[in-house]
Amino acid sequence: MASDSPESLMTLCTDFCLRNLEGTLCYLLDNETLRLHPDIFLPSEICDKLVNEYVELVKTDSIFEPHESFFTLFSDPRSTRLARIHLREQIVQDQDLEAIRKQDLVELYLTNCEKLTAKSLQTLVSFSHTLISLSLFGCCNIFYEEENPGGCEDDCLVNPTRQVLVKDFTFEGFSRLRFLNLGRLIEGVNVETLLRPLTSLAALDLSGIQLNDVGFLTQWKDSLVSLVLYNMDLSEEHIQVIAQLHKLRHLDISRDHLSSYYKFKLTRRVLNLFVENLVNLTSLDISGHTMLENCTIPNMEEKMGQTSIEPAKSSIAPFRGLKRPLQFLGLFETSLCRLTHIPAYKVSGDKNEEQVLNAIEAYTEHRPEITSRAINLLFDIARIERCSQLLRALQLVITALKCHKDDKNIQVTGSAALFYLTNSEYRMEQSIKLRRQVIQVVLNGMESYQEVTVQRNCCLTLCNFSIPEELEFQYRRVNELLLNILNQSRQDESIQRIAVHLCNALVCQVDNDHKEAVGKMGFVMTMLKLIQKKLADKTCDQVMEFSWSALWNITDETPDNCEMFLNYSGMKLFLECLKEFPEKQELHRNMLGLLGNVAEVRELRPQLMTSQFISVFSNLLESKADGIEVSYNACGVLSHIMFDGPEAWGICEPHREEVVKRMWAAIQSWDINSRRNINYRSFEPILRLLPQGISPVSQHWATWALYNLVSVYPMKLAAKQKTTRSVQEIPSMFRSLWPRSYFSVILYVIFTVKAPLTGWIHKKLKFCYFSSSILPLLPLFILLLERFTRTCPILSLQLTSTAHC
Repeated sequence: MASDSPESLMTLCTDFCLRNLEGTLCYLLDNETLRLHPDIFLPSEICDKLVNEYVELVKTDSIFEPHESFFTLFSDPRSTRLARIHLREQIVQDQDLEAIRKQDLVELYLTNCEKLTAKSLQTLVSFSHTLISLSLFGCCNIFYEEENPGGCEDDCLVNPTRQVLVKDFTFEGFSRLRFLNLGRLIEGVNVETLLRPLTSLAALDLSGIQLNDVGFLTQWKDSLVSLVLYNMDLSEEHIQVIAQLHKLRHLDISRDHLSSYYKFKLTRRVLNLFVENLVNLTSLDISGHTMLENCTIPNMEEKMGQTSIEPAKSSIAPFRGLKRPLQFLGLFETSLCRLTHIPAYKVSGDKNEEQVLNAIEAYTEHRPEITSRAINLLFDIARIERCSQLLRALQLVITALKCHKDDKNIQVTGSAALFYLTNSEYRMEQSIKLRRQVIQVVLNGMESYQEVTVQRNCCLTLCNFSIPEELEFQYRRVNELLLNILNQSRQDESIQRIAVHLCNALVCQVDNDHKEAVGKMGFVMTMLKLIQKKLADKTCDQVMEFSWSALWNITDETPDNCEMFLNYSGMKLFLECLKEFPEKQELHRNMLGLLGNVAEVRELRPQLMTSQFISVFSNLLESKADGIEVSYNACGVLSHIMFDGPEAWGICEPHREEVVKRMWAAIQSWDINSRRNINYRSFEPILRLLPQGISPVSQHWATWALYNLVSVYPMKLAAKQKTTRSVQEIPSMFRSLWPRSYFSVILYVIFTVKAPLTGWIHKKLKFCYFSSSILPLLPLFILLLERFTRTCPILSLQLTSTAHC
């Protein structure tokens, strides 16, 4: 199960070594084969960990690159010794097992290794003298070999190689083997012949195998403690044989009631037989069975008293004969799980959250068909009620999603459950490590499945996280996946909307390196394609607005992305959107914000210097759309253009002086206390306009912007002072601007006498808005104020406190 504890030092070291094999344990030969350094000798504890972690990384981490020759590192037990390994799915092939055939393996678990063939059966013989535990669960091809392995090429063209069943293999010589899992063994293999040489089996799993005669099981009646016959169509003969296995402590005769029709029905007599004969039983699973007759006590008696696990009070009549409560009782998808008194410490079922979590825990490894339905029940619990065992629920769902990355049903139900289990209601109960595990399995699902439901669930789940902070450790990967979704020819509208929203959030408030990297992935082109498609449909919806907002964010102080916008006909789309949607205020604000970023790049400004563009920007100065946002941003674009001076004005119409007048008029018309959609990463682009004398209107716009910011959003000012250029430089800039901008006077006071005096200064100097004759006296006033507050700290403190109040 997924862990919420800190990783051990061994786990961290193992992970690092596996990701840096050539820099730690190995070197690469000329033929690209890994070779262990000659002075390295590793014990089995470390080697087992390396192999098992390698398999896990290959399966769950798309960034991790597997090595074809990895298993050859463990070919010599004198330097690398293996004992207990678990190999899964397509990761392992015949040559990999062959590479480790000299090892003295004690435990070997091969799960769903479909690439293994009969060649690996011969390799298994190499481990026969040491092997105690072996699983071949789901290795459907391991009993097949090539019918014509030595045939000539011409024969193969006429009669292609076919796979034929190996019938002569047995476990002869596996004298120490005690635990064997043959689950989902292919039809045609004679199980009795295969197992006959084993004399001391303690645990046997024959899940999914249909056997008419299981009488051979009695040869282990004195040793068999665990028997799993999941999805075997039972009969009276099967029950009689099972009843003779008196040493059994764990018996599983459960089934998937949806997979096929089963003739056998469970009766009171069968349960009585188990209780009477299997006196050592501690675990019983009868999930999925239909009861042919009533096994429960009368309803009135069943509901009496407090819930109890004592056998004497059992609501299931046959279990009153138990000597002690069972450790586990599987009742999933049976009517018995809803009874009051069940004599077991742990019960799998569908009655409540505890039973459902027990079911997920019990069936995840080998029964994805059951697990997906159990997770679906958990989804309903998390959606309708409050999940009381959040940590356990999350860990179980994460484990199921990792274990069955390629199972569509589990990916659908698991991603849906994660959406509800990670919402804000549960956030305080989740550690950083656990939330990162959720993100990783969600991204795995997005990678593996293009199916609409999985993609939607995964995107919605990502929306529950703080973006970009919580996704930064997988920043490149998540952006690639989202762009892949948006670049698909056929898109679900809801997924498209969520994906664009996520893209927008991911490029907001991140550093330039991140933005440039995402830009190179095709982010700008993707957003412009979405805009183009919406324009063709004459639709201005959230996707359109989010796309422009995302472009606004990704071009912020990132010249390369700004250039991409221009190169990919961004200005053409801007004009078309402006024409097609003249009343869409949010859209206009986003577009003008983006163009403000473009205008900040000196090398790109000449591309904006056309009569058409300048006329559009000038006309938008008078826009009242979205408060002052559109007018403000249009003025910002023009301020940067004006900053290049009259010689850069390469157009005849409109005249520069005319545009400057309209800019002054626009700035004068804005309410200085306007609350705006401000998201500056730094003040650098604004401050750049201050120390110059070419364009007073640009300076005026810059000082208005700063004054508005410190007046309405003083906390944002405090945050940005830490990242913007030295604050000591700023007062001198404002002092040089006194003759031209009255806002600079107040800003000077704010940056020298400090922000707490802002409100007081604003009140005292309010008349400056209307009188320019007082301006020459203001420097003297400010110098006196500075000296006074330095020599009278009590008054300064009073002013500060009053301002805060």
